[in-house]
Amino acid sequence: MDLKRSLQACTQVLVDHVEELTELDSAIGDGDHGLNMRRGALAIQAKMAELETKSLNDALKTMGMTCMSTVGGSSGPVFGTLMVTLGKELPAQPASADVARALAAGIAALCKLGKVEVGQKTLLDVLDPVQKVLAAGGDDLVARVRQCALDSAQATAQMDAIKGRASFLGDRALGHVDPGSRSMALIISTLCDTL
Repeated sequence: MDLKRSLQACTQVLVDHVEELTELDSAIGDGDHGLNMRRGALAIQAKMAELETKSLNDALKTMGMTCMSTVGGSSGPVFGTLMVTLGKELPAQPASADVARALAAGIAALCKLGKVEVGQKTLLDVLDPVQKVLAAGGDDLVARVRQCALDSAQATAQMDAIKGRASFLGDRALGHVDPGSRSMALIISTLCDTL
């Protein structure tokens, strides 16, 4: 994996989709998700020279801490915790089974952090099905992971919001994609495109 190329692509996709993410969050949240994610992406891009000299594990930990310190709202701790956990759990040269195991640890960390579960209209509803696809392995794995991430984010539109600001909207949150799920799907699908 070309770390610099992957990082550049995954951060740039968030910058490029800032308006879409803001619009999604304006419908069911406080409207700052797109701007917050762009801020974090730009902060990571500003550290690219440092990051490309690091191992994958250390780069993930640095990016996680950068998210925690620059991304506002709940997204900073959520995306930061996920990256730091992956940085701790992944071996230096991860295979798909290693990524599945590390992602399971990341999901557990996020459940504990936010007192949230899969099925509550959060980015866990992208991470969990992607983790299951990775754990199952098989042919065309990268393409299946990519499609799973995109489809799973879209499926959040039909979920009841149990956590976060969207939970206050009740049925009015139905029909709207969760912005954190969409961000996660953009990152995963873009990462798949760089492999």
